[in-house]
Amino acid sequence: MISLSQVPTPACIIDFDIFKRNCQRMLAVAESEQIVLRPHVKTLKSLQAAKYYAPSSMPVTVSTLAEARYFASAGYTDILYAVGIAPNKLNQLDAILRLAADFTVIADSLAAVNTLIDFAPQYSQSLAVMLEVDVDDHRAGLLPESDELIACARAIQNASNLRFRGVMTHAGGSYDCLDSSARQAMAKQECERISAAAGQLARHGIQCDIVSAGSTPTALAGVSHQGITELRAGVYATFDCVMAGLGVCQVTDIAMSVLTCVIGHQRSKNWVIVDAGWMALSRDQGTAGHHTDCGYGLVCDINGQVLDGWYVKATNQEHGIICHRDNIEPPEALFSYGQVLRILPVHACATAAQYQQYHVVDDTLTVSQQWSRISGW
Repeated sequence: MISLSQVPTPACIIDFDIFKRNCQRMLAVAESEQIVLRPHVKTLKSLQAAKYYAPSSMPVTVSTLAEARYFASAGYTDILYAVGIAPNKLNQLDAILRLAADFTVIADSLAAVNTLIDFAPQYSQSLAVMLEVDVDDHRAGLLPESDELIACARAIQNASNLRFRGVMTHAGGSYDCLDSSARQAMAKQECERISAAAGQLARHGIQCDIVSAGSTPTALAGVSHQGITELRAGVYATFDCVMAGLGVCQVTDIAMSVLTCVIGHQRSKNWVIVDAGWMALSRDQGTAGHHTDCGYGLVCDINGQVLDGWYVKATNQEHGIICHRDNIEPPEALFSYGQVLRILPVHACATAAQYQQYHVVDDTLTVSQQWSRISGW
């Protein structure tokens, strides 16, 4: 084990105690409502991390086939690939199916369903399919009241080597809900619209084994998730500045940070230069429309304490520029050459994607574990 101050920068840090607390928070929501929790593992993409919030006994959600292969190889059997399947990936599915009997893909059009039907005879066993439903006019999905929803479900149900599993949705519009009442309204809308889709199918004699919904903002909105059978969410395990800006968590709940080092100054501009640029932080500016724009991340000392008013204003590939919101002169005690700092990420998924491993720290700032992750598609 080594001290955090000895880790070469930039590096991705996970605060273990905060991480575990965040995981327990979401699990408590699902347990209190007696619904299945299907964690989304796309943020960390790590088996060591998943051990704490998505063990192999649980169903999981993935965003890439690389994740699906990785988790299936580790013994996960119920895996939902929650991105519309592209035809050029259909030949990759059987290898996953042989490991994970309940590997499931999604579709949201007759064109996609018919392509699956044509390819399905090549699989060694039946492939489970769910239909994606649009509940908020945000991205993909079939409308709950559409005739195409019925046609797609019936076509899957009648196909020789496909298995209809149900309906799913993601209320991505919740990321535009800037107060608790808006998040609660979106959470209710999400459940009402997806359950309406399941009801529409039931009236046509098509049963849904799974009615799946969720996003971190709606899952933690503090309302009943009536009408769904399972809850999906992912970024809650670490949170980030976007979630804090929406009021879903506090800044002190953010378990991920980027370790960086002061490498210079532009004193006439009140700039601090660090060795974490957009390659380390990502170029996501998801808080630009929030009440407080965090730029490319909030600045903390090595202990993880937020330095009030200091944020990463700009990034180049390997350089980050730290400024104060009031353009004050950087104190030498905080920002001397060689000083080690931590940056709270704007979007944890985008930041985590820059790294091959995480340094996990305990309350003594000792690196107690190193978690590997996979990348690619």
